[in-house]
Amino acid sequence: MTYNPRDHYFRKAKQENFAARSVFKLEEIDKKYKLFKPGQTVLDLGASPGSWSQYASQKVGEKGRVLGVDLSPVTVKMKNAVFIQADLRDLNLEEIFKEHGFEPPFDLVLSDMAPKTTGIRMTDQARSMELCELALDVARRFLKKDGHFVCKLFHSDDFTKLRDEIKKSFQKFEAVKPDSTRKISKEIFLVGLSKK
Repeated sequence: MTYNPRDHYFRKAKQENFAARSVFKLEEIDKKYKLFKPGQTVLDLGASPGSWSQYASQKVGEKGRVLGVDLSPVTVKMKNAVFIQADLRDLNLEEIFKEHGFEPPFDLVLSDMAPKTTGIRMTDQARSMELCELALDVARRFLKKDGHFVCKLFHSDDFTKLRDEIKKSFQKFEAVKPDSTRKISKEIFLVGLSKK
């Protein structure tokens, strides 16, 4: 099967006014595990170009709120979402939350963060692992009891280590490769359900 950047999901995203096709990965995970409820607050790490935040924004509704963080700008606008362009590693999150009127803990921490790929598999996998560990650390600090965590990983031998770490903090662990993930992709989504 040839790689087609403008595949069915790309076209569907355009039709439904989502910023990127990756929205369908989150939608599929949500349908499976019922992550979202109206009124929730959501922290979206690696938010650009904004499709996960768009989905979260719709699901949590006007009483809910979404805070997105990314190195790249997010240009989509939503009434219940705020975006910060910065490196997560450089931020004092407590200050950011206060500044924008968010009071942790969050109901959901999402991470679609990915490293700028080098094409060197081992390097890319190691960097992806670091970003997942960073996201998990944020989830441990700012996710409420029984809250959920979703994180993208480039599959590698480090998978079991990360799985075990997530299992320490959550009652249930799932690994998912959504149908909308490209066949050639090494992406896998790790889901921590019901934080202990």
